[in-house]
Amino acid sequence: MEKNKEKYMREAIRLSLDKMRAGYGGPFGAVVVRNGEIIAYGFNQVLASNDPTAHAEVDAIRKACATLQTYHLSDCELYTSCEPCPMCFGAIYWARIRKVYYGNTKQDAAAVGFDDNFIYEELKKPRQECRIAMEQLLPEEAIVAFEEWSKNPHKSEY
Repeated sequence: MEKNKEKYMREAIRLSLDKMRAGYGGPFGAVVVRNGEIIAYGFNQVLASNDPTAHAEVDAIRKACATLQTYHLSDCELYTSCEPCPMCFGAIYWARIRKVYYGNTKQDAAAVGFDDNFIYEELKKPRQECRIAMEQLLPEEAIVAFEEWSKNPHKSEY
């Protein structure tokens, strides 16, 4: 099993190098594995797509969900070339991936210009102290959708 783990991680690392060298984006790659088989490959495409959410982990999760026709990946593992950023961390939890293996640490990423620590710090602050201004607007109108959702007998819980 240990050899397989290394094989999957090497594939994530290969993607990080190949796609970075091809100009897609930063040096990040990821694969989703289910039952010993890679079911999705992801890589950073931020520069190529002008999409700040096009991270390797998110790309791999989206592809895995499409392949499996589900939004739960609880029987899957993620191998990623770097410890996930806050956005990818959230996506991993939403997808319910059972385990994550990573190569580089967030400190390694920060050392080469991918420092996400400010986001972790922002998450700890009260909303009124965040760098990006946030203001609640029309809560009495927005709540209608939540109220309707909570009463819907055909909703799918996720």
